[in-house]
Amino acid sequence: MNEVGNKYKNLINAALQEDIGTGDHSTLSVIPVGARGKVVLNIKEDGLLAGMEVAESILCTLDPAIKFLPFKKDGDRMRVGEQAFEAEGLVHALLKGERLLLNCMQRMSGIATLTASYVEKIKGYDTRILDTRKTTPNFRLLEKEAVRIGGAVNHRFGLYDMIMLKDNHIDFAGGIEKAIVMADQYREIHGLDIPIEVEARSLEDVSEVCRVGVGKVFRIMLDNFTPDLISRALNIIGNQFETEASGGINLNNIESFASTGVNYVSIGALIHHAVSLDLSLKAVK
Repeated sequence: MNEVGNKYKNLINAALQEDIGTGDHSTLSVIPVGARGKVVLNIKEDGLLAGMEVAESILCTLDPAIKFLPFKKDGDRMRVGEQAFEAEGLVHALLKGERLLLNCMQRMSGIATLTASYVEKIKGYDTRILDTRKTTPNFRLLEKEAVRIGGAVNHRFGLYDMIMLKDNHIDFAGGIEKAIVMADQYREIHGLDIPIEVEARSLEDVSEVCRVGVGKVFRIMLDNFTPDLISRALNIIGNQFETEASGGINLNNIESFASTGVNYVSIGALIHHAVSLDLSLKAVK
């Protein structure tokens, strides 16, 4: 199995077990075990293709000897009537993997297509687009890969790869200064080489992070700031920290945020507003 296949091994195995259970009785009842066949993936909706490597990994998991012939690659534009790949191997493997393969590719292609539309909106600016942790449980790996294919940047993957001090952390800790100091001490005590990001809810919060966060914090998240407030915050921050705008950002207003010069905008809608695109896997007779 290729590197991508190894990366998604646990996800694929769990998803196949969920779907197959005690056996694919539809296939077992009508198809001889050793029968071989060929299928083709038909594109039924325009968009950005994503999930090709995952699809190959699913089929290879079920039939290591599968012959997978790609006609496109992840990130390619796709049009109605085109074909993405052809696969030849054991019919049992092709049918067992069909629905998982389609679910993954349709969902990933929808996310990649929506992400690409956001990226296109601000292509003339230096601001980059980030995803969030607003993902489907146990499907985050594929959803974030789709965001990357669409041209955006992956934010932290989970709770373990960044210290992100958001409003509730700060309130429970007793304020910004206490939260930053404790987080920095925790990182040092446990030998963690992970960054600290702090959420600011006001210009006063921004000033406080600037006062106590130098050498500790790497990024300030400006939560629900208007573009005007972001510009004012950037004047306070200067080049001391990376900056991220978050909250209320959509396709209609993203350019106004990018025009402020903020380093990043994070958008949960890349994933939770994406609509799956239509694909189909058909037998070649």
